[in-house]
Amino acid sequence: MAERPEVLNLPNAVITRIIKEALPDGVNISKEARSAISRAASVFVLYTTSCANNCAMKGKRKTLNASYVLSAMEEMEFQRFITPLKEVLEAYRREQKGKKEASEQKKKDKDKKTDSEEQDRSRDEDNEEDEERLEEEQNEEEDVDI
Repeated sequence: MAERPEVLNLPNAVITRIIKEALPDGVNISKEARSAISRAASVFVLYTTSCANNCAMKGKRKTLNASYVLSAMEEMEFQRFITPLKEVLEAYRREQKGKKEASEQKKKDKDKKTDSEEQDRSRDEDNEEDEERLEEEQNEEEDVDI
């Protein structure tokens, strides 16, 4: 578990992408500044996690969830982040719900397809049995005629 910012190293590619998205085109950033932002982000993540954990412990819970993170933001006096975080959280939940529903629908479709294939096989088997019976009956009739 990372308890110090030196232990937690956020991926440089992620930090670089976030910085580039935040800055206007044509603005460059030095490696030193990128490193400082990375360390600051690590401190922020650790501090937020610690505050969220304190909120969870107050509620006698061991699992951190989104509500504890939002409470931590308020406790850390980052109220202006609460509304955007709630919006992102809601979008994430809708996306996950959509994925779950799509997965369930896919499973239902697969089950229907399997049932349909089984019915087709059963029909084919019944047709084959009917054809065999007809052939046997025709053969019996021919035997009787002879």
